[in-house]
Amino acid sequence: EKQIEDNKSTECSEPGTMDLKFTSSRKYISISVPSKSQAMSPHIKSVDDVVVLGINLSKFSKPTQFFICVSGVFMFYLIYGYLQELIFSVEGFKPFGWYLTLVQFGFYSIFGLIELQLIQDKRRRIPGKTYMIIAFLTVGTMGLSNTSLGYLNYPTQVIFKCCKLIPVMIGGVFIQGKRYNIVDVSAALCMSLGLIWFTLADSTVAPNFNLTGVVLISLALCADAVIGNVQEKAMKLHNGSNSEMVLYSYSIGFVYILFGLTCTSGLSPAVTFCSTHPVQTYGYAFLFSLTGYF
Repeated sequence: EKQIEDNKSTECSEPGTMDLKFTSSRKYISISVPSKSQAMSPHIKSVDDVVVLGINLSKFSKPTQFFICVSGVFMFYLIYGYLQELIFSVEGFKPFGWYLTLVQFGFYSIFGLIELQLIQDKRRRIPGKTYMIIAFLTVGTMGLSNTSLGYLNYPTQVIFKCCKLIPVMIGGVFIQGKRYNIVDVSAALCMSLGLIWFTLADSTVAPNFNLTGVVLISLALCADAVIGNVQEKAMKLHNGSNSEMVLYSYSIGFVYILFGLTCTSGLSPAVTFCSTHPVQTYGYAFLFSLTGYF
């Protein structure tokens, strides 16, 4: 009877789990096998899936996927930059850079909510405390970047953004423990200097190095260096999706900016001004946010 009881203990106690129990002279072994009900999240179901804006590009070859993604980045970023400068060209709008960021965060939150509803897994995987930190950094990088255009012209801002890769690499070393060799560092320096030289080579470009604007864009780059690495680390650690990251980080950031503008009495003048120029402000801001989200 003792031997029969020992044999029975080796049977699976529940679906997907097999416990092997032996006598006191032997070790206890537990083997867990995922059941069908424990399906993986759709956004991590296959490392080969490349889904962009809800479109699965996995049926295309790797070079084609790369070409589509790179073309999309260039196209949307060009439109994004054009609309950003166009908004600040509206006479009287320059003092309202933080309000533009508030509107942008609001649109991003709506877009993220819509995208999250289109996927099967709607659970929040990344802790709320992490999102509060990411939201604060996101507010810093985008708010300071938008506000800097009130003091710098767009070509000058581009010159500083060309150096973004360098602080991002430094942040990767301290935050994620990444290691770069001399070839990586040399390539980053050459690329940044080459982009700056290319921008300055245009005879029509007249950089405007206003001290306040330079400080603002420099702080934005520092926040940018941290946020990218924090986002990457959090998404890898908790298997979070892009839509989840966008929804929670930007919605929390929206609350941060709204609270700040309310406390500094900067909300009412901005709303009054934009209500008199709805197309040039809210209309452009919608397209600006849409291309930025894409």
